Amino acid sequence: MDVTIRPARKDDAEALTTLAMMSKQSNGYDDTFMVACADELRVTADLLKADKYWVAESHIPCGFVCLKINEDEQVGEVAALFVHPDWQRRGVGRLLWATVKRLAREKNLTALHLDADPEAEAFYRKLGFSTIGRVPSASIPGRTLPHMRIDLPA
Repeated sequence: MDVTIRPARKDDAEALTTLAMMSKQSNGYDDTFMVACADELRVTADLLKADKYWVAESHIPCGFVCLKINEDEQVGEVAALFVHPDWQRRGVGRLLWATVKRLAREKNLTALHLDADPEAEAFYRKLGFSTIGRVPSASIPGRTLPHMRIDLPA
């Protein structure tokens, strides 16, 4: 696997949006569902500027992760982690996770949290996250998502 990790650039926004949509739909969601969550999955140049986005690529982007850090707190949020369907189960997600852990250590974060797609909950459990509750979906009324957390070693 010839994949490198690099910081996202503002011109990555469209490619990362497409990648997020393809990754999400690979969980079996229909077109109606995808339209409903399109705004939530959209990556913009402003988001790329505001948060820490990292891209896994092998000539083209094959995955990305976003770590939101509130400088006043010691807990970060994994706001996005998507892998292109052709690259799933090939170690790209773990490479992106290693990048998040490194960034979290550099910022002295004590924990990370995320709101997982139900289809990704098992993946995050394998990384060490625990489900600590459920939160409403930002885009699908009546749907709830697993809210997960991992405590990080000092």
